[in-house]
Amino acid sequence: MNLADFDPLSGKRCEILDHQGVIVAQELRPPGLTDELVLELYDRMVMLRVADQQALTLQRAGRMGTYAPTLGQEAANIGSAAVLQPGDWLVPSFRETGAMLLRGVPIKLIYMYWMGSEWGSHYPSEVKVLPICAPVSTQTLHGVGLAWAGKLKQDHTMTLIYFGDGATSKGDFHEAMNFAGVFTIPCVFFCQNNQYSISVPRRVQTAAASLAQKAVAYGFPGIMVDGNDLLAVYTVTAAAAARARAGEGPTLIEAQTYRLGPHTTADDPSRYRPLEELKAQEPYDPLRRLRIYLTQQGLITEDSEQDRVVKYEGMAKDAAREAEAAISLNPDDIFDYHYAQMPPYVAFQKEYLHRILAARGESAGG
Repeated sequence: MNLADFDPLSGKRCEILDHQGVIVAQELRPPGLTDELVLELYDRMVMLRVADQQALTLQRAGRMGTYAPTLGQEAANIGSAAVLQPGDWLVPSFRETGAMLLRGVPIKLIYMYWMGSEWGSHYPSEVKVLPICAPVSTQTLHGVGLAWAGKLKQDHTMTLIYFGDGATSKGDFHEAMNFAGVFTIPCVFFCQNNQYSISVPRRVQTAAASLAQKAVAYGFPGIMVDGNDLLAVYTVTAAAAARARAGEGPTLIEAQTYRLGPHTTADDPSRYRPLEELKAQEPYDPLRRLRIYLTQQGLITEDSEQDRVVKYEGMAKDAAREAEAAISLNPDDIFDYHYAQMPPYVAFQKEYLHRILAARGESAGG
């Protein structure tokens, strides 16, 4: 695929599978993206949706803190992360549950993070994924730094950096883009444009016609893609990753998707988003279009779909129980794992907490 064919200033967007499950651009589909691989990635999307729903259930039951759901963004998550090779890094924001699962982060740890456990960010050593990043856009700088290190080491890896549309209004994003362009950093900036930065709609956040065109100012390609089309997301991300590994520098991908749920479980989208708009987006559900396509190809049936959902419901419930059993009640964890050597002001805060607990007749261990 030639990224130049989708110059963002032209307003063209890459789409391969439309929302009716019809292939509309077979010529763009890479040979390696077989129906068997599509089925495998669809399976991961179902796993994500089920795990996501389990997290919402836990939160509503008071068993989890605030959670950022991925409903409607499964294709953007899975289609992009699927192109990564073993040595590549994934840098998430806070709505990349599916991408993280695909790269080997256990569901249990993701649940632990949202339950408030510091150990939820302690991944297996072989998993090349940075912890969830709640501050908006700060991870873009971390990702560029990782990719720059890979370039200096000449290890031929690349870094996939995720963020939302709101992050493009932050200074960190522009600093990261500028640095990546100047030093030809091997990374892919992947924007999940779900149309709302919390309650702020995309149309009032920037005067630019697209987010992808912001790459032009920094000297590298930008591309718009239908973020609900798994095939298109995989295709453009694979092309951008290949470009990065070949030493040609960064690419900005704007995956135009839609957040079907709230920004987080602390959000009420009905206060700023009309119900009619939400209903109009439901036919574009990424799982729906893939289900239609795979059914037409004879690769899934109603029975196989039910079996798939039941399997992942069991897995998600088991992971939730394991997460709750592993939660640490030691508040020292809040202080002990931020720095290799604890700075004085953090040590003071820790000691102050101990004094408060002692005055209450409590200990740090609960």
